[in-house]
Amino acid sequence: MSRIQDMFAVGAHYGYSRSRRHPTTKNSLFGSKNRTDIIDLEKTEANLVRAEELLKTIAGSGRQVIFVGTKPELRDLVKSTAESLGMPYVDERWIGGTLTNWKQIKNRVNILDDLSGKSDEGTLLYTTKKEKLLIERKIEKLNRRFGGLSTLKGIPAAIIVVDAREEENAVTESRMMNIPVIAITNTDNNIAVIDYPIVANDNSRKSVDFFLKQFAETLKIV
Repeated sequence: MSRIQDMFAVGAHYGYSRSRRHPTTKNSLFGSKNRTDIIDLEKTEANLVRAEELLKTIAGSGRQVIFVGTKPELRDLVKSTAESLGMPYVDERWIGGTLTNWKQIKNRVNILDDLSGKSDEGTLLYTTKKEKLLIERKIEKLNRRFGGLSTLKGIPAAIIVVDAREEENAVTESRMMNIPVIAITNTDNNIAVIDYPIVANDNSRKSVDFFLKQFAETLKIV
């Protein structure tokens, strides 16, 4: 079975209704059926190959990519894929300045690492039960916001986004920093601002999981 057939099997060809179509995705379409756009998977495959070539280069250089996907129904896929590669990720809200103000964000990550390490070692000293509870809550909050970035060594070589419309802030920051954006994104998004747009169903778990696995396999090859 070809990879295009695999995409078809996971429903990657399902776009949104024609009324939601962004004009920039018109050339990525095969047609429409029952007022729903059908994505041209041959073009999706061509862009996927382009993205994989970039990832091979990045993997060969030993640099990192950030996986970004905060949709509640898909964030576990983003997290597990990134963790399997030892790559950083954002699966909760994108924090403004994650890229443009990395030094400040890194300070927060360092605080989290320090508190978590001391907590695990049992070396944190609490004067009261209330103080212990407050510190535990602080660790939980920091981990929720910055935990996925603990492995980030510096400015990434690229970001991989699930639903560029949903992650508009991450895309905007990446463009400001001239960081290439690879995005699994549906027909409702402006793909003109995406370096490597993978136009496909970005709501289906099976579809998103398929593309994340392609990226992971590519990053593991080198």
